[in-house]
Amino acid sequence: MAGMPELAGQELYAPRTARHRRTWSLAAIPLALVFLIAGQFIGIIPGMMLGYVSMDGSGGWTETAYTLFVLFAAGAALLMLWVWLFERRGPAPIGLNGHFLMPFVRGYALGLIFIAATVGIIFLIGGYAVEAPGVLTTATLAPLVILLLGFVVQGSTEEIFFRGWLMQVLASRHGIMLGVVVNSALFGLMHGLNIPFGPALVLGLANIVLVGVFLSLYAAKEGTLWGVCAWHAAWNWLLGVGFGLPVSGQQIDVPPLAVDLIDTGALPWWVTGGEFGPEASVVCTGVLVIGTVALLVRGRVKDFCAESGPSDPGRGSV
Repeated sequence: MAGMPELAGQELYAPRTARHRRTWSLAAIPLALVFLIAGQFIGIIPGMMLGYVSMDGSGGWTETAYTLFVLFAAGAALLMLWVWLFERRGPAPIGLNGHFLMPFVRGYALGLIFIAATVGIIFLIGGYAVEAPGVLTTATLAPLVILLLGFVVQGSTEEIFFRGWLMQVLASRHGIMLGVVVNSALFGLMHGLNIPFGPALVLGLANIVLVGVFLSLYAAKEGTLWGVCAWHAAWNWLLGVGFGLPVSGQQIDVPPLAVDLIDTGALPWWVTGGEFGPEASVVCTGVLVIGTVALLVRGRVKDFCAESGPSDPGRGSV
């Protein structure tokens, strides 16, 4: 990763003009947490009043859909307001720039491949077994499609916060290395309460940090956020809705689309991921390491400055 510190003072996704402000580095982390948490509260209150959110999380797939759409979108809206009103910038400088269709399609396909490879390897070595075939009927089609779109909103929101805004703020001042490390670490910690503390949680969080590193390099390589938004959405949707497995420790209450898998108990938890799901598996670690190394070998993140500086119109307009 030699050469990455050269990115200090440059923008990852779009040129910066004299009119633009940059959020202070020390304020960026608490602001990200405030916007994310405030978005949750903004969405929960009307959700409880309307009956879409329950106190014990027993609302089924409709509660999950409401959470994915409303709670996460509210947080994204708060961040976008900050970018617009304080930083005087549009969506392009935080990665929502240029043509989105092909990067999105490519990212979605890669996300499906990555999680299918992870689950498939665990299945082939005996860690998972088929509990029931997938279910696709007129009754289940709507939930499956709605949750697909919901995970696009949820995944995109997290990418806008971490790989879009936070990484860009830090990389533009201190270089991409710090931007990658800080956003990935915070991204992992945000999942720290998903299951009780234990070995599965520790390995799961380590892998989520690794996901953050991979997606950070992916976004920097492409110079846009559309691909990682799609990758994130595809990974979560196929894992929880396609295979019926926990997504970072959270079970999705909907009949699986592809196949309903269960842990056979024949292999150690660190192979299957235990209650956290395959994201806490060493198989997942291996898949993510291979993906990250491939980006570093085939990508040209370190050559970013030579290819596109702040005045390069090819990385989107404000």
